[in-house]
Amino acid sequence: MKKTLLLILLPLLGISQQNVFNFGFDGTNTAMQTAGWQFTNQSSPLGASTWSLSTYTTPLSSAIFGSGNTTTIPVGQAGGNNSFALVNFNSTTGAGTISNWLISPDITVQNGDIVTFYSRKGTDGTTDYPDRLELRMSSTTTTTPSGATGVGSFTTLCTSVNPSLLGGFVYPKVWTQYTYTVSGLSGPTSVKFAFRYFVTNGGPSGANSDIIGIDTFSVDRPLSTDSFFSQNFSIYPNPVNHVLNIVAKNGIIINDFSVTDMNGRVVASGKVIDNSVDVSNLSPGVYFVSVVTDEGKGTTKFVKN
Repeated sequence: MKKTLLLILLPLLGISQQNVFNFGFDGTNTAMQTAGWQFTNQSSPLGASTWSLSTYTTPLSSAIFGSGNTTTIPVGQAGGNNSFALVNFNSTTGAGTISNWLISPDITVQNGDIVTFYSRKGTDGTTDYPDRLELRMSSTTTTTPSGATGVGSFTTLCTSVNPSLLGGFVYPKVWTQYTYTVSGLSGPTSVKFAFRYFVTNGGPSGANSDIIGIDTFSVDRPLSTDSFFSQNFSIYPNPVNHVLNIVAKNGIIINDFSVTDMNGRVVASGKVIDNSVDVSNLSPGVYFVSVVTDEGKGTTKFVKN
């Protein structure tokens, strides 16, 4: 019976998220540096290209980043025209090893935090010069990478897009989301993340490397719905006889509510009117009340006398 009850209750304990950090790659390179992002090109031989924000104007020299033509400004995954960062094969000269870095500001994370970003190739053409992108993390005093093969203190490889440098557009031509779940830390830790454009036999004369973009970098912390509830709502009285009051904090607006009994059955639902829910018709026992908001869903327990 206990095992069956647990399975019934699990769907009630949904997941909400708290945003820890996000950056949309809008604006200018100066604004990005002011926000704490750093650039370092460690390619060998060293080329002229570094990471930068998109600044395309029309007419384009060729269709790129999904523009489809030479008269449409490329758009990011979110945010509109030129709202993404990019890097390309001119990171090195001739045929060489590309190791071009974009390093985030300090971000305090903990195990279980979810890091997401979007990336895509820039070419609209049919020929694929393979690209590779690494997301790395430094969880110690940051040491800047040095040399085409060095990673400095960014020893944690979080994820790699096309790690084997395969052709055939394994690196996608459409904005695609990639995810990493933070692990291996002893507690909340100030870290830096780094995007490393890392391509061997790259450059203008190399067999690999073309152009890639990134957008919508975010770090989010999953919260159980009871944590979300306790941070943003309070209820009283508990135990309750007739009317359960639900008070929202932090300017959050409750859209809907539902009350579920211990068997997982919804026994009441609707809109919260004047911060109150009528529970007078419920039989005595333990119930779960859930609220739905634009920021997430929260659930907590109450007792009906």
